[in-house]
Amino acid sequence: MMKLDGIATFIAVVEAGSISEAARRLGLSKSVVSDRLVELERSLGVRLVHRSTRRLSLTEDGITFRERASRIAHEVEEAMAEMAQRSGALVGPLRISAPVTFGRMHLGPAVYPFLARHPGIELTLDLDDRRVDVSAEGYDAVVRHGPILDSRLVAWRLAPSRRVLVASPDYLARHGTPGAAADLEGHRGIFYTNRGVDDWRFPGPDGAIIVRGQAALRVNNGDMMRDAALSGIGIALLPTFIVGPDIADGRLLVIDVGLRSAPEFIYVGHLEGRRPSAKLRAFAECLRQAFGEPPYWEP
Repeated sequence: MMKLDGIATFIAVVEAGSISEAARRLGLSKSVVSDRLVELERSLGVRLVHRSTRRLSLTEDGITFRERASRIAHEVEEAMAEMAQRSGALVGPLRISAPVTFGRMHLGPAVYPFLARHPGIELTLDLDDRRVDVSAEGYDAVVRHGPILDSRLVAWRLAPSRRVLVASPDYLARHGTPGAAADLEGHRGIFYTNRGVDDWRFPGPDGAIIVRGQAALRVNNGDMMRDAALSGIGIALLPTFIVGPDIADGRLLVIDVGLRSAPEFIYVGHLEGRRPSAKLRAFAECLRQAFGEPPYWEP
């Protein structure tokens, strides 16, 4: 007889790409995961995965079974969550990906009270600045800042966000304060590599205005960009959720060149076509209330 834990294990293995990674995500030993997979294949009478020393790949039968297995596992999880919700409890695993700096600065203070109110939720929070594949990597949702690049995601808006050009008083004293977009090209810049070469991009009346300064530092982490700006090595275009306190205290100064970055927002994104769970809805509402509007980090 086919067991539900075998189906859940199969989905975890497919999403993780290996038995060892699936075991880590499930909190089980590799031998238990492997045994469950073998038992599921035995009950179905087919081989679901090709095993190799490097990575697993699906057989033809595995590809066919994956879609149905995903639906079964999701429906079971939703049924359990619905029953728990009827009794006033939110329970079960919740796996979220979020940016490193925003997670460190703002998610923790919002999430800890949420977990205290709902002790039955098992939250896995992966902090990573790269753009993750929600479906392939097994996330329930992502918390992100900026534009939505994955058209398969449904976004729930949590709070408005804006980026501003900032530099330290020391840097501006040494190099002068730019007063127009063209002036920025003569200044040293601190650029966010995850936005590509067009980090200093502003909407204009005739289309996008892209400014290319002299690169002092290119990095994929907001904390390091802030620290670099504070050290006085250049100008950075950073969200106020990172530099709001520094602006308020005068450690960083906002530079006005007559351009504003495009409006952005903090959002929770989940897969289109999959009904979001009650615990994900509660998680998003918790963040929305914690951040406020306007959000508390605005200087």
